[in-house]
Amino acid sequence: MFSSLLAPSLLAGDHANLASSARTVAALGLSWLHVDIMDGHFVPNLTFGPETLAALRRAKIELFFDTHLMLSEPARYIESFAKAGANLISIHIEPAYDHAATLARIRELGCQNGIVLNPGTPAGAIEHLLPLVDLVLVMTVQPGFGGQPFRRDVLPKIAQIAAWRRERGLKFRLEVDGGVDLATGPECRAAGADTFVAGNAFFKATDQAAFAATFARL
Repeated sequence: MFSSLLAPSLLAGDHANLASSARTVAALGLSWLHVDIMDGHFVPNLTFGPETLAALRRAKIELFFDTHLMLSEPARYIESFAKAGANLISIHIEPAYDHAATLARIRELGCQNGIVLNPGTPAGAIEHLLPLVDLVLVMTVQPGFGGQPFRRDVLPKIAQIAAWRRERGLKFRLEVDGGVDLATGPECRAAGADTFVAGNAFFKATDQAAFAATFARL
């Protein structure tokens, strides 16, 4: 089993000083920063672009950028995000495009890759891609906005993907995103997840160090 890894979501940070939010993550000894990229089409919200990542790199932020593309046409933008400093680029299964070719291209650009599925998308939709990825991200809310409640109906899907990973000897990380906090994180871990995106729960925690330490022990 992979060790537990917490990836605070920049979306819940201080948008007037994103570098400061990223430094908060680094100061706690965490290694990953989750960066949500939304296009206003695939999801009803707009967030960051490649320049945001590039600016963080210029500000000497050396965290692992776990870059989640919520885009209708992700293949058009993966090169820009790779050049801007992404370490891992994950793409959704739901839009119609060549998923396998896009995942291969992400690796060609020197990044790790990931495939993402929404709460209503069955695990079987990504089964054929599991040998091709470094990460599977299961959304535990409908993507678009932070602060939504965790959907426990997604837990069996997490367990199914974890079972496939174990049975087939695959090595991808299994990430969850949406409503993940000190109560729901352990439920996801019990289902087989090992990588946890936390937004508001992390940045609004009264003791962020204790929050991070709790996830390190999962």
